Amino acid sequence: MTDGSDPMAPSGAVNPIDTDYKVGQDNIVLNVGPFGLDIHNRVFAVSGLLVVAFVVLTLAFQNQVEPMFSALRNWLTSNLDWFFIAAGNLFVVVMLGLAVSPLGKVRLGGTEATPDYTYLGWFSMLFAAGMGIGLMFFGVSEPLSHFGSAFGGTAVEGGVRTDWAPLGAAAGDAATATRLGMAATIYHWALHPWAIYATIALGLALFSFNKGLPLTIRSVFYPLLGERIWGWPGHIIDILAVLATLFGLATSLGYGASQASSGLNFLFDVPLGNTTQIVLVIGITAIALASVVAGLDAGVKRLSEINMALALLLMVFVIAVGPTLDILSGFFANLGAYVQYLPALSNPVGREDINYSQGWTAFYWAWWISWSPFVGMFIARVSRGRTVREFILAVLIVPSLACVLWMTVFGETAILQVVRDGYEAAKTAELPLQLFTMLDALPLAQITSFIAIILVVVFFVTSSDSGSLVIDVIAAGGKVDAPTPQRVFWCVFEGLVAIALILGGGLVALQAMAVSTGLPFTIVLLMSTVAVIKGLMSEPRVR
Repeated sequence: MTDGSDPMAPSGAVNPIDTDYKVGQDNIVLNVGPFGLDIHNRVFAVSGLLVVAFVVLTLAFQNQVEPMFSALRNWLTSNLDWFFIAAGNLFVVVMLGLAVSPLGKVRLGGTEATPDYTYLGWFSMLFAAGMGIGLMFFGVSEPLSHFGSAFGGTAVEGGVRTDWAPLGAAAGDAATATRLGMAATIYHWALHPWAIYATIALGLALFSFNKGLPLTIRSVFYPLLGERIWGWPGHIIDILAVLATLFGLATSLGYGASQASSGLNFLFDVPLGNTTQIVLVIGITAIALASVVAGLDAGVKRLSEINMALALLLMVFVIAVGPTLDILSGFFANLGAYVQYLPALSNPVGREDINYSQGWTAFYWAWWISWSPFVGMFIARVSRGRTVREFILAVLIVPSLACVLWMTVFGETAILQVVRDGYEAAKTAELPLQLFTMLDALPLAQITSFIAIILVVVFFVTSSDSGSLVIDVIAAGGKVDAPTPQRVFWCVFEGLVAIALILGGGLVALQAMAVSTGLPFTIVLLMSTVAVIKGLMSEPRVR
């Protein structure tokens, strides 16, 4: 499978899979003018044609597709919420179980492999790829929303709850509503999403770095499907991964565009609407193209580190000028609230808080799962040389704590503005605007809001270019050094899908496609947990 020149070749003892398959053997290699192409004939053709057809049809029938997208999202989240929530729980249990088991001693890349990146560079890329745009969009709006709905209490019509409060709410009790609101938020941003990412990332790293298989999703399924992964069963798995990644990314790009346009309107009176969002998508896709051409180390790594520095600067500023003591004590109080409410929040059956569990949790889990091929492959590519235990603890615990801190700093500040100061501008603002209205009540609001817009844009770029790198690897049959024009194709079409969804129903359309592509990939992920355990059991362990 590999030769001595392969940068992903194992170091030390491994137990490789013996197969005659050669990376790229089913690829079509051709030159189109000055550009070279090296594409998997079926995966690239089928996924590329499906994406092009989707963009054309959505743009051609904008008015007709909006109600269809809305109905699709509502049906999936209301009928399959139990499935998404139960699957999320399973991924957490499996990952934590592997971390504490003897299998945690397996090293990704072989017993003698050394890490390619420092801890700082590694954590920066994990965090920027996995959560960036979402934290900017929901950092203020989600804690405020859950606090407000919990504080308002429950409402029942026809025997069914119509409020959006998590669990049993906390009518009129600001302190309990704050704890419940923060716990309900952290549930969506801590262990569960990162366990989803870690599941697919661990499988990709193991079967690529240790087993010598191509860096594509199908490789994870070798213990279950054997040589059939090189045929149509494997093609379908990789096509699903490409589509899930593309639509999951498009959802995030749509959120980023709506928030950036709201911020520009807030600061500079730039007109709101689809036109501004589309111009932003085009502009940011152009920046992402430049980063894609620069490559992983020069482009994504540098942008990720810039992002981390800016995000840290903004967070430290809010801690310093906001309710500092409340934020610092709130971090530990919110962790405690998360642990307290976690069993009830993660219960998949018999829920009365259907708007929260279906409208928030089921959508989030489907969205994270649709992102998982992209984030998982990205995490895998930068995690060679780590032990399984180190990998799982780092991917689950470090980003989870960072998300708790971020949500505490921005969410708790916004909630205290309502409870203590009576400042309700953020609470009553549209979702994309809530971050900027919260910052507006603090000193230097113009500067911090401008930094927030830059952060949204740069997170947007890192998601787009790293997503293009990942999709291209899958569509090139596992080749990590495929020609640049292919990455350009996928980067452009990420932008086009986002534009099509913005015009064809806005955020509802974006959410519908994230959920519908997340559903089949949930089944793929559940099967992959078995394959990963089987693969780890055959590997030599670090003494």
